Amino acid sequence: MSRDSVMSLRRHELLEDIHAQVAAVAQDYGIGPDVADQLGCAIADHMASNWGGQHVTIPKDHHYRISSRDLEIYEEFDGRNHHHLARKYDLSVRAIYKIVKRVRANGDPNQQPLF
Repeated sequence: MSRDSVMSLRRHELLEDIHAQVAAVAQDYGIGPDVADQLGCAIADHMASNWGGQHVTIPKDHHYRISSRDLEIYEEFDGRNHHHLARKYDLSVRAIYKIVKRVRANGDPNQQPLF
């Protein structure tokens, strides 16, 4: 088989990453390597057949990604206790301000919608 033929058999980078990531996570959950690899391949195949050819924008998912620690810091922050929080969470005062700013920028998780 020529080099060009082998290269044409490689999966798209995104599908290969999905395959590898699913297989790795499955193994982390105690699934054997062969089954984990088959699972990763099946999910990548599903994505290709259902989303192939589409222009998809993958959101960064800020609300989901805010860690529970950051939410705790935000909820405890009263505008005057940044030094206390820095000591409590073993962070710098600057890091506390950055966390509070990031959580606020991504929307206050405690704020109810108006309508």
